[in-house]
Amino acid sequence: MPSAVTPQRRGRDPRSEVQADGESADSSNDGISSQSSKKFRLNLNGDASSSQRPLLAHGYLSQVDAHHRRDFVQAGTNALEYQPGSIIRVKLANFVTYTSVEFFPGPSLNMVIGPNGTGKSTLVCAICLGMGWGAKHLGRAKEVSEFVKHGCQEAIIEIELQGRPEQGNPVLRCVIKRDGNQSSYYINDKPSPRKDLMDLAKSFAIQIDNLCQFLPQDKVVEFAAMSPVELLWSTQRAVAPQEMLDWHKELKDLRANQRTVQAQNLQDVETLANLEGRQRMQEADVERMREREAIKENLEKLVLAGPIVQFRDARAKYNNMKERRTQAQNSLQELQKEVEPSLRAVNAKQHYRDQMKQLVAERKRLIETMDKRADTHAKKVNSFQDKIQEVEVEKENEKKGSKANLAEVRRLDQVITGLKKQLEQQPIEFDVSTYNENIRAKEREVRECRSKGGELQQNRSDLDRQGVERKQRTERGHRDLENLESQAGRQYEKLVKDNADTAKAWDWIQQHQDEFEKHVYGPPMLECSVKDPKYVDLVEATLGGTDFTAFTVQTSNDMRKLHQQLYNVLNLGRITIRTVLGTLENFPPPVNREDLRRYGLEGWVLDHIAGPDAILAMLSESSNLHRTGIAIQDTTPQQFDVLQNSPIPRWVTRKNFYRINRRREYGAGAFSTNVSEVRPARVWTDQPVDTTAKRDLQVKIHDWTEETQTIRAEIEGIGRQLLGLKNKVAELEDEKRVLQEEKEAKQKAVNAFKAIPIRIAQHDEKLKSQNKLLATVRDRLQVLDDKQDDLTMEKARAALAYASGVEALQVAHDEAYEAELMLIEATSDFDVLSERESEVKQLLETRQREVDEIIVTTTQLNTQARKLMAECKKINEGLNDATRDYLGDLAARMTPEDLQNEIESEKARLDLMHEGNGGVIREYEERQKKIDLLKTRLQGIEVALEEFDVKIKMVRDKWEPQLDKLVKRISASFAFNMKQISCAGEVSVHKDEEYDQWAIQIQVKFRENEPLTVLDSHRQSGGERAVSTIFYLMSLQSLTRSPFRVVDEINQGMDPRNERLVHARMVSIATGNDEQLFQSEGEDDDANDEENGTRYRSTGGGSQYFLITPKLLHGLRYERGMRVLCIASGEYMPKEHTRVDLRNCVKIKRKMMAAAR
Repeated sequence: MPSAVTPQRRGRDPRSEVQADGESADSSNDGISSQSSKKFRLNLNGDASSSQRPLLAHGYLSQVDAHHRRDFVQAGTNALEYQPGSIIRVKLANFVTYTSVEFFPGPSLNMVIGPNGTGKSTLVCAICLGMGWGAKHLGRAKEVSEFVKHGCQEAIIEIELQGRPEQGNPVLRCVIKRDGNQSSYYINDKPSPRKDLMDLAKSFAIQIDNLCQFLPQDKVVEFAAMSPVELLWSTQRAVAPQEMLDWHKELKDLRANQRTVQAQNLQDVETLANLEGRQRMQEADVERMREREAIKENLEKLVLAGPIVQFRDARAKYNNMKERRTQAQNSLQELQKEVEPSLRAVNAKQHYRDQMKQLVAERKRLIETMDKRADTHAKKVNSFQDKIQEVEVEKENEKKGSKANLAEVRRLDQVITGLKKQLEQQPIEFDVSTYNENIRAKEREVRECRSKGGELQQNRSDLDRQGVERKQRTERGHRDLENLESQAGRQYEKLVKDNADTAKAWDWIQQHQDEFEKHVYGPPMLECSVKDPKYVDLVEATLGGTDFTAFTVQTSNDMRKLHQQLYNVLNLGRITIRTVLGTLENFPPPVNREDLRRYGLEGWVLDHIAGPDAILAMLSESSNLHRTGIAIQDTTPQQFDVLQNSPIPRWVTRKNFYRINRRREYGAGAFSTNVSEVRPARVWTDQPVDTTAKRDLQVKIHDWTEETQTIRAEIEGIGRQLLGLKNKVAELEDEKRVLQEEKEAKQKAVNAFKAIPIRIAQHDEKLKSQNKLLATVRDRLQVLDDKQDDLTMEKARAALAYASGVEALQVAHDEAYEAELMLIEATSDFDVLSERESEVKQLLETRQREVDEIIVTTTQLNTQARKLMAECKKINEGLNDATRDYLGDLAARMTPEDLQNEIESEKARLDLMHEGNGGVIREYEERQKKIDLLKTRLQGIEVALEEFDVKIKMVRDKWEPQLDKLVKRISASFAFNMKQISCAGEVSVHKDEEYDQWAIQIQVKFRENEPLTVLDSHRQSGGERAVSTIFYLMSLQSLTRSPFRVVDEINQGMDPRNERLVHARMVSIATGNDEQLFQSEGEDDDANDEENGTRYRSTGGGSQYFLITPKLLHGLRYERGMRVLCIASGEYMPKEHTRVDLRNCVKIKRKMMAAAR
């Protein structure tokens, strides 16, 4: 039986590496890794051809040539070829448990065999992740970083696919980083986004997310639990063209929309019936309310008619009063004509009196004018007098100024004489260069002192830093010395040595603990301990590497904050952070303590760890400590058998750690056991103090202390030197200042002597200017005298004008007295005439008052009518023509009194009627609008439903025939497969009104006297369901559009007979040696009919097939084109496992069998 090479996953001694084709071991392309003492994994290589190499003991070869790998790649591929998209090669590095491995599957059926835990399913995981799909499609780990081999930082997956004709084979590579849980992808060594890998895979019709094509071990339960509806969709994805999926989806969408519209239609019909019933119930109330509304409306109209009726009445009164006004005015005019002669004389005398009044007023105004004119002349006289006084003051000022000028002339003469005497004296001697040179010498000495002081200051700063550094080292050394002598310190030193990043992170967390919402706990190796030291090996065996160094946070916000700080800010790498939102009470044990002791266990691992509840809850969640039993004594075989069937999935004893892996989909008896050796503890151990490290640390502390004292002495010496330099600089500065002051004083004296001629010239100019001023004083005094004479003449003329004005004012007073006398006479004559005509005047006044009263009344009526008319206009603006005509007729036939009586009558009628609900009519009318709207919408819904029926029928007519044809072919193949094992089966489509409920219905019969029954978990056993499932998947083989399919451990739970039959059928179908007879309507007419059916002979094996199984029966069928990938591993494998040649083992076995025959 041919097999394919799978190089070792564990390491080997470099001395045992084998050279191939004359190349050195260093240049070999075979997978190489470091050796592990825990397990050895053997990957065997062979094909059907024999080898002539000399055999060593136990079938070992002396060498393994590189051509062995090429041989099996070419073996059996003459008749079968790889389809585009088939897997040519899978290469892994540091993936799960593999260090380095390379698989070469065949183009047809690939049997991947080996015991549990050897890494068969790892190949399935690599195919999924290497093509860009996520870990969720595997049902194992949640994060891709968990697939990186323990102790490594990255894993590599490389997959070579068969390319299309005239194209090269694409090579996909996925690199998984443990840090950051990140993956990078490459296509033909070119970096590519993950989407490009998935698009490339999908272009070959590869569907990793379809369980009908890709069924990993941990998804078998999900496939078994797949509903018939989901199975139909997955089947279409696997074997149907894309247009069928699109039609099915369109039908489901159309039907869903149709259901929505139908539901809306039903709801609208019910709503319409409800609304119409409520309308009928309220008709009587609405009529009564409408009658009341009519009365209210009439009452409102009567009220509106009030201003109109009042206007008509006011207008009639106004017209009557206007006629009376005309009559009164005519009567007054006739009376005035009768008394006109007598009144004319009175009026003439009155006119004369008025003229006298006017004359008196004019004479008084003339007096006022003359008075103002005299005042003006008086003011001019006073003004001229003021100006004469001002000229006199100026003359006095000029005289005083001449005296000051004379004094200034005398002072300037004295100053000029003194300056001339100073000029005759000799100047002092002064050498500027000598002073400057002495000052610069002092400045140079100061700079030298300061430069030297700067150097000393820098030296002292350097010594200060060295002193601080030595002091910090000394303090840190004392702390380290204390830590060496404490348990916590020793644990911390372990953490620093094993994971420096985690130690740095813990230091930061302790300093910033108050910045988190809840307490953040450190690594369990620091925060926890084992209560009893004798259990420490057992406890540590149940925990993983990251369990000891993981940080525990209690809120999601703290998780995000800590992740941001440690990874993005501090740039730390090997950090593990876990969130625990629950409490320790959320992790109860599977059995009570009494049952636990009955199983031979002493307690739970969780009971032997002391630490905070949050950390214990985290460890329970990650490592199931609450479900892991513990016992110091080894488990007996009887106890082991009992524990395998108990609810306890894990337990640890003095030597071994047991883990039970159950497969519920294959029944209660399907499980595997993983046993690992308990190693000595390395974390929670009490180690003695390292005396060498302690002594070295004490020596360092002593050296640092002496260095600190030496540095302090040097600093003090530098301080004394700096003080001396400071005093010297002060002395030099004082000497420099004295030189500068002497220089400035002598410089000032020399400059003053040089400036004497200039000062003499300046004072001469000032003296000439003062003499000129004295000469002009007399001229200015003469000008002032002339000005004073002119002002005196103007004052005299103004005095004469004032005397003339006073005389004219006297004349005006005399004329005013004369006019007042004439006014008195005219007033006396007018009073006499007025008394004679008093009776006539009284009669005229009476008639005039009557006319005035009538005019006032007429005006009031006119104003009232106008206001009412304006109010009527406002009322008419808001009325329609009918209401306006009605109000006009009403006003024409009613008086205000009649209108008021009618209003009172209508109010009485309104009071007699019950008011009721005021919103009834509004509700009634709004409800009627809703009814009309619903009727319109129902008509539109009927049209929409008809359109849905047409569209659904059109799509269904395209989809349903093709679906029936496809399922009929699957059913024929499924029935044929079932018939080969003396059973019966049928596949049909369950059709429902709802297209999202259409489903694949599988019916099977495993016994002769029973009818076909639907396949489910209630009627068939686990083995029968497994047989049916694998036969259904095999029925898709000839129809599949995918280049390869993967099934992991589907044969678990089958009895040997069914497993043997299923394997034979799978080999026949996959290798193309299959002949089926089944009814297929609508196929080619030239097929040969036989027994009312059509016989088909497969000419090829369909797509590539991977079958992963941990067990294999003896004597199974084998055909050319199959490839068996054998994975052997275990602690009993020989160390030089790379030299095993399975082909020679097969050859020996065949010789033994031939000899036995």
